Amino acid sequence: MMLSPLSPRCRRAERPSSSIVARMMRTPIKQAKAAVYRLLTLLLVTSLLVPAAAKGESPAPLEFRLTDTCPASFELQDGGCVLRNRYKAYRSLRDAGVGGLKTGLPLLREGFTPQQIDLGRYLFFDPVLSADGSVSCASCHDPAKGFADGRAQAVGISGQTLPRSAPSLWNIGFFSTLLWDGSKSSLEEQMQGPLYSPVEMGNNPAQLLEVLNGNPTYRTLFEQALGSSPIALDQIYTAITAFESSLISLNSRYDLYAHGYHAALNEEEIAGLNVFRSFVARCAECHTPPLFSNQQLAVLGVADAPGELIDLGAEAITGDASQRGAFRVPSLRNITRTAPYMHRGQKATLEHAARFYTGGRGHEVPEGESLMIHWHIWEPQLTDREIQLLATFMGALTDEAFMPEIPTAVPSGLPVTQARKFASGNDVGFGAQ
Repeated sequence: MMLSPLSPRCRRAERPSSSIVARMMRTPIKQAKAAVYRLLTLLLVTSLLVPAAAKGESPAPLEFRLTDTCPASFELQDGGCVLRNRYKAYRSLRDAGVGGLKTGLPLLREGFTPQQIDLGRYLFFDPVLSADGSVSCASCHDPAKGFADGRAQAVGISGQTLPRSAPSLWNIGFFSTLLWDGSKSSLEEQMQGPLYSPVEMGNNPAQLLEVLNGNPTYRTLFEQALGSSPIALDQIYTAITAFESSLISLNSRYDLYAHGYHAALNEEEIAGLNVFRSFVARCAECHTPPLFSNQQLAVLGVADAPGELIDLGAEAITGDASQRGAFRVPSLRNITRTAPYMHRGQKATLEHAARFYTGGRGHEVPEGESLMIHWHIWEPQLTDREIQLLATFMGALTDEAFMPEIPTAVPSGLPVTQARKFASGNDVGFGAQ
């Protein structure tokens, strides 16, 4: 028989029986208090976990907005970010000798909008660029490690070991000779290597476009920064190039000294600079200030392993036997953050690296190898004291004052590469600009 909501039988069923009431009255007060406590605890935890749900609302999604402000050391001109730095006032002596302290820099990739740079920042730290979402650009170029990774040999997707170390990206926008073998001349071209290498990020163009275009947040951000939809490959390359070109480190204590504030360096650092620029040590011939690299390829004769030359260097690209074992001269900026050193991390410390150059021309060349070693490599016979002074001076090239902000979240929702806390090397109280 169907009962209506107003049926007396239904109403009677809603009232507890006398036996139930009696049992409830016999329940110990201690148990009742425990039940109330459990109920209140459940309500409190629920309110903390889902405060919006209690009001009938869904949690708000993370919002990503692109900044309209240029990075530190850049100013907005005609819609693009242009570097402000004292070195721009100096005459460039490239191809005209080493020059003095007040020497100009090569041309910088600049003029990107603040939104393009900020979009590139999100992409740089987002593992969504890799095939399985496990590694990002920052996995090998960690800000806390001088935008290198602290390894002798970099590690790519699925833990695969790469043949070379990850070079630093500080001031990379000034470089037109890229990668250890110098095989690329633009950042847009260079980044396609790791993006699509099966041992680095393992992606392919079709999958990369599908994933990014399938993300509404990224579609909106690309529309804001680059003004068109759907997302195209060249837009991805442009955004990452914009961010990497904004990584400027030109305000170290050495730079203050070079601009005329001589108290910025102590006596030992100045002594180390004098060794560095001397014709005996010849360090500045290749590590030319202010970039501290002449961007040339050089054959040093450093062995990849005892008695072994594994990496052919630029010869593998050009087929030129004279470039066997040739690698790009790296910048020494923030060099204390990027140990170990050389293209395969063969030297553990700056002292070990400096000592290699005083060990005798070709002293590490494996037997049976014939290398055309760079003419600057000779036998300067530096003392232990001079080697220590060189390392001390190179410590004065540390400057992370304009470290970019590391995002706490990225549009893909994947975990952001976490960097260790870094310490600024610019400790004299003001920037050189």
